[in-house]
Amino acid sequence: MKHVICVVEDEKDLNELVKRYLEKEDYEVRSYTTYQQALVGAQADDVSLWILDIMLDQGSGFDLLEYIKNETPDVPVVFMSARDQEFDRIIGLEKGSDDYITKPFSPKELVLRVNNIIKRVYKNQPNIIEVDGYLVDEIQRKVFLGDLEIDLTTKEFDLLLLFVRNKGTAFSRSQILDAVWQLNYFGSDRVVDDTMRRLRKKLPEFNVNTIYGFGYRWG
Repeated sequence: MKHVICVVEDEKDLNELVKRYLEKEDYEVRSYTTYQQALVGAQADDVSLWILDIMLDQGSGFDLLEYIKNETPDVPVVFMSARDQEFDRIIGLEKGSDDYITKPFSPKELVLRVNNIIKRVYKNQPNIIEVDGYLVDEIQRKVFLGDLEIDLTTKEFDLLLLFVRNKGTAFSRSQILDAVWQLNYFGSDRVVDDTMRRLRKKLPEFNVNTIYGFGYRWG
């Protein structure tokens, strides 16, 4: 259960070098060499930090930063660029980047900056929670039973977190819809029961109680 770092760099040798150094620090690294590859990767919800080159093939790192911040606004971003210009630094900061490093750079320096950002951003966030024998990683949005990772959909995980973060609280189906599906769903509250049924099937030891005629409660 490692922090996931995404590296976007079209120079393959540099990309691989950065990847190796980060992996030595026990990070899980996903590397992309094109703008389109990175856009697909930006749809993931388990990324802890992005490292972006400014100059890419079909778009800029600035464009990619805007997309990332729109999808996952709290995920930190580090720019790396061959252009040591104050203008680029200012644009990056205005768009929400957390750091900027100029090529050529020492991979060790980049790793130190990444380590510092990870510690600062995630130091107060709960990471691993034990739930009825399962380990729930809030940052990476993963669930484990021993060494076995249990695959949950986005809504299944969101539903699980709702109860984990509110132990002992009874939620009506309407309240669960508002909390998990928010304004993006129009339809029957039976979707709550369906999702809960799938969650119980995947996590049979998850001791969430049904309150008949009302909703559910854990703990």
